[in-house]
Amino acid sequence: MLQLSFNFLQRHLDRLKPARLPARGESPFVWKHGITVQVVRRPRGRRYLLNLQADGSARLVIPQHGTKAEALRFLERSEAWLLRRIARWRDGATARLPWQDGSSFLYRGEEVALRVEPQGEGVVLRFADQALALPQAQSDYRAPVQARLRRMAERELKARTLELAKQHNIAIQGVTVRAQRSRWGSCSRRGNISLNWRLIQTPPLVVDYLIVHELMHRREMNHSKRYWKQVENAFPDYREAEKWLKSRKIDLREAD
Repeated sequence: MLQLSFNFLQRHLDRLKPARLPARGESPFVWKHGITVQVVRRPRGRRYLLNLQADGSARLVIPQHGTKAEALRFLERSEAWLLRRIARWRDGATARLPWQDGSSFLYRGEEVALRVEPQGEGVVLRFADQALALPQAQSDYRAPVQARLRRMAERELKARTLELAKQHNIAIQGVTVRAQRSRWGSCSRRGNISLNWRLIQTPPLVVDYLIVHELMHRREMNHSKRYWKQVENAFPDYREAEKWLKSRKIDLREAD
């Protein structure tokens, strides 16, 4: 009975042990959460490194005087970081899926479905109140849909910025609509306002807030308390708009 209890306890402890790293030259192994890990030795390396590869696998680098045991401990310590990176990678993989009939995306703050209807030799793309005719079918309709959204944004955002600038008695030099990769908009010291075309995907409340946000930089070229007081006076609901932006992430780095 004692021997049986000991064997059961030993098997239980073995299951709790982390997986062993494969010997040099062996194939990648599957770690926790189904993550594939490739171990690489770097003869001139000075520290342990962990990277996420383009295919979603992990690459664990052992430095010159490193050991497999320490590499595994490093991998264990980096588990939370690696899981966050994989989550972002999976989100990006979903974002790169082709847009076809039934695909959904944000338009004026709402999720809308893309409908592809045959028309002669071509197709008609429909979403919300929009219809776009194409001469032939495609495997991915992301580009033509986003091109339509961008044209709409250029027209609407410029007009709305001029309107709000006049309303708040703020002089500006001009308005451009671009595809910024890391921001919704900007304001130069000369008074040139630049806005991200993806604002067309946000609700009107958010559009107005982000335009006002940039216009207020004409009074305060910073984000000081005085600046935010200017924003609040001009747009009392700015916190609600900020809340929407934080709750509905739009990847500005997504390739057009």
